[in-house]
Amino acid sequence: MRASPLNTGATSGVGTDPAGLPWGTPQPPRPQQTPTGPVRPAAHAVAALQPVGVRPAVDPQVARELKRQVAAELHQQLSRLNDGSTDTEADRAGRRQRGRALIEEAVARWSDAYAQTHGIPPTREQDRALAEAVFDLLFRAGRLQPYLDDPEIENILINGCDDVWISKVHQPLRQVPPVADTDEELVELLQDLARQHGGGERSLSTASPTLALRLEGGMRLQALTEVTPRPYVAIRRHRVASASLADLVGLGTVDPTLAAFLAAAIRARKNVVITGTQGVGKTSLLRAMAAEIPPDERVGTLESEFELWLHTLGHLRQVVPMEAREGNGERVDGRAAGELTIGELIPAALRMTLSRIIVGEVRSAEVVPMLRVMTNGEGGSMCTLHARGPQMVVDRIAELCLEYGAHMTDTLAYRLTANAVDFIVHVTMVDETAVGGRRHRFVSHVLEVTGLGESGRPAMNTVFGPRPDLGEPRAVPHTPPNCLDDLRRVGFDAGLLQSAYGSWGSPLNLRIGGPR
Repeated sequence: MRASPLNTGATSGVGTDPAGLPWGTPQPPRPQQTPTGPVRPAAHAVAALQPVGVRPAVDPQVARELKRQVAAELHQQLSRLNDGSTDTEADRAGRRQRGRALIEEAVARWSDAYAQTHGIPPTREQDRALAEAVFDLLFRAGRLQPYLDDPEIENILINGCDDVWISKVHQPLRQVPPVADTDEELVELLQDLARQHGGGERSLSTASPTLALRLEGGMRLQALTEVTPRPYVAIRRHRVASASLADLVGLGTVDPTLAAFLAAAIRARKNVVITGTQGVGKTSLLRAMAAEIPPDERVGTLESEFELWLHTLGHLRQVVPMEAREGNGERVDGRAAGELTIGELIPAALRMTLSRIIVGEVRSAEVVPMLRVMTNGEGGSMCTLHARGPQMVVDRIAELCLEYGAHMTDTLAYRLTANAVDFIVHVTMVDETAVGGRRHRFVSHVLEVTGLGESGRPAMNTVFGPRPDLGEPRAVPHTPPNCLDDLRRVGFDAGLLQSAYGSWGSPLNLRIGGPR
């Protein structure tokens, strides 16, 4: 006998996730059975309802079987209509609408059969929960979807189907119930997401053991399999989707003084590299600074997966968004067939009559064409780069430059950097959630690159930086930039740099290492 698809833990010992997400802890995996008709209801009565306002939990196996049944019916309908070959947004919307109707029919058949067997029909809320679970499996992210729908969740880390962790805003990581019954089912879910991607060829297989995707809502997914003992997945949410510099002032990332300075740097067409480690807010800051670009400028964005979304936010009237394309796994001349990298997109971007180019993240040899764009263009280009500290950025750029080819040297990399970059803006995070505090994300340094120094390395000037002696780790004014006149010409008030404390009302309130 199958378990009821509606579990609450009252009768089956299945508990719900403390976060209120609609999945009870699954029962141990059972042998797969291929349905030959409507899914038969369970032999025992419907379990008690969840508390008011909590979505009833659903047995994943029953939802999965209904999903397979509906998928087969949907495929037959689309084959008869001969409209399953295209993949436009309208086509995908049509398939979802048709699938929704089939799901309602399948759930209604199950509900009728349950009522006939037990004399107690499932409630409307239980039917709705089952239908949503089937829809999520067929068109969205399955048992992952409730976590993706929770706006408070920042990271989802999956180390195999039954080892799942989430972190919420200002909270440490905690473990949550499995998102699949087996690793094979988890891989199947990831493959379904790759097929739904709609932005070029993406796959996860023995031939292509890595997968990078953007998900609905702008979330980013990275998955590994075959090269790891189990499937591993990391999903990150950009919680600040369309923030301006003023919004970042409210969040404590920058103060009004630094916000005015960064806005002036954009208006003065200075080339900016935003640096920091993972999850500190580099992309959010880049998006906020891009909001300072005059709206009639023609801007190009280059990304491995769309995360900036400048072409959808509405501020800029002319954005040419470009997304790199993964190969199909077949190796041709040492690379995947069909692959198109950010570095290879840059020459095409230069022929699109763009006033600025923004690279979402520089990871490899594309740093060289990016630096050449900054050197030869009108200025005002931006990118992000992973670096642990601001003083490491120059060497980090040189390391990536050396991946460009055997003819590249440290000396040439330093010269490219000195000629191309005007400012390095470093973002830092202080995580005190382990001691009952918060995660503090803020700009800690703004360095001006002032050309080649005597040692052949780029010379740098600390325009904004922390003041540890005052217990202030955030960026406050230090030394006026050499290009101050350029900033004044676009309206920057140089008097703002006279305050050693910037515009902060008091030092950052840290539990450890605060003001002395």
